[in-house]
Amino acid sequence: MSETVSGAIDSHCHLDFKQFNKDREEVIKRARDSGVAQMINSGVDLATNRRSLELAESYDFIYATLGLSPNSLDELREPELKALLAQMQDNAEKAVGIGEAGLDYYRCKDPSIRERQFQVFSQVIDLAKSSGLPLVIHSRDAEQKALDMVKDLDRVVFHCYGGSLGTMKEALDRGFYISLATNLCRSAHHQILAKNVSLDHLLVETDSPFLSPRHGRNEPANVLDSIYLIARIRETSPSEIAKITAGNARRVFGLPQPP
Repeated sequence: MSETVSGAIDSHCHLDFKQFNKDREEVIKRARDSGVAQMINSGVDLATNRRSLELAESYDFIYATLGLSPNSLDELREPELKALLAQMQDNAEKAVGIGEAGLDYYRCKDPSIRERQFQVFSQVIDLAKSSGLPLVIHSRDAEQKALDMVKDLDRVVFHCYGGSLGTMKEALDRGFYISLATNLCRSAHHQILAKNVSLDHLLVETDSPFLSPRHGRNEPANVLDSIYLIARIRETSPSEIAKITAGNARRVFGLPQPP
């Protein structure tokens, strides 16, 4: 990693999670010092949505998306669900996206809960439509089904994409964005995706504190690992990949150009 990279964007992280409670400011500073200009913090429930908005208020280079994780639905009662959807709607003007939200058939095998995921995701899709914000999709082992549900939307990001090449191509053909996480540094399948994705619709993310390219906790600074690897795979420079993916993130999320 001899080339210095600047202006990168981590398009999906969870800096508000408890894994960062002891050193959150240091993690954010380390990201900035490494060349990450902006970060998008994604909520997954009532508490994390609130904390994401607080981070966005505290740092002018951090932005919030408001989400509803499919993995919490088996424990989420109807009044809590209504409160969460209302929170997302009421705070949409403070956010740059709706999500992460979607379908997770990898973790969920229960047909009744899968059906609830479908019904709730349909409501989130409607919220994305009415708010005019891009939708950030969480989908595992259900990428094609999620894609079929969002064909009427204009701005869609498949966060942490790990599906098939065919579904990825269909998403790209619709003008949607593919976000590859730092697990591509350890995954042959994700490296194949990186080789074949259209660069003009590619985002990079850490999904930190998860999916570290190394051992232990992930953090936004590590998005540079992905940028360097994608540059090698695509036979271009890390600076070019950082510039392209940052431009894509600013375009889909409406982020300002950093000073």
